[in-house]
Amino acid sequence: MAVSTTLFTRFEDNNNVWLSQNNAPENSFTDYGITPIVLDSEAAVGQAMLNELYITAKEKTGYINIALLGGRGAQALHRLLGELAKTTEQDELLARLNVFTQDALAPMGMNNCLSFVRDFERILGADFFKKINSFTPMKTDTDNLEAGLIDYLNKLASLGGLDIFFIGHGPEENQASHLAYIKPFSSAQSHHVAGLIPISNSILEHHISKFKAGGSVVNEHDENECRAAKFILTLGPAAILQAKKVVQSVVDADTAPAKVHTYANVLNTQLSSHKEQAIPQLNSNPGLWIKLHPNTKSFVLPNVIKKD
Repeated sequence: MAVSTTLFTRFEDNNNVWLSQNNAPENSFTDYGITPIVLDSEAAVGQAMLNELYITAKEKTGYINIALLGGRGAQALHRLLGELAKTTEQDELLARLNVFTQDALAPMGMNNCLSFVRDFERILGADFFKKINSFTPMKTDTDNLEAGLIDYLNKLASLGGLDIFFIGHGPEENQASHLAYIKPFSSAQSHHVAGLIPISNSILEHHISKFKAGGSVVNEHDENECRAAKFILTLGPAAILQAKKVVQSVVDADTAPAKVHTYANVLNTQLSSHKEQAIPQLNSNPGLWIKLHPNTKSFVLPNVIKKD
């Protein structure tokens, strides 16, 4: 059922709550495909992602709004940004950045070591956060998660939306995948800018395992609190499709070998150009949403691309 407010329409289906921005433009259902850019190392992927930020900085004036990617996928980028922040080399660029998170587990303390905020602070470093213009995480420690999400969306909208959506690729059952934390069969549609959806054991395990694989030291209290989370806060398909540019990285097929098959499934699936037929495809495999964006880069390591 859809319920309208001044700025957003709320849609709920099977306990999945999605928000769409009123008067948002219609998104087309054109499959632009994906061309993997295969690089030799995570360091090379991180540099390529940084180069995309440099390109955007040259192409526009004023502030640059980015969504950070959590987990291992963007750690090489974050290390580069953290090192730059220790110097004055890119202070002008850093001062232009408005930085947003893209997903979170909730309810959970913002200081939990398994929150993306803590992981970002660990790798990007204090100097980075001192030098950027703003940092806006999704609030996970509030009694009203939906209201907190709306505040986050209002901030993002007031700044003009995302210039770069740094995004990953998460494996799901049946060779499906998720982007941000848009789960299969969570009823996400092209006009949904963000959502609050029930959590699953597979998401919890994927979240915790990728933090540990990325080098986070996880204590028992924080892991127990994380495992007690009930919801996922996530940006939705509209945030992906309305971003000026989407930059994907898939670097961890060594620790998540299912990605070889789930990424291949995205590459090889042709989306219908008819909305009525495309929606079921996207609902069963949200990793396909990236194919509807006309300005996408997908950086991967050689072990992601299966050789026959």
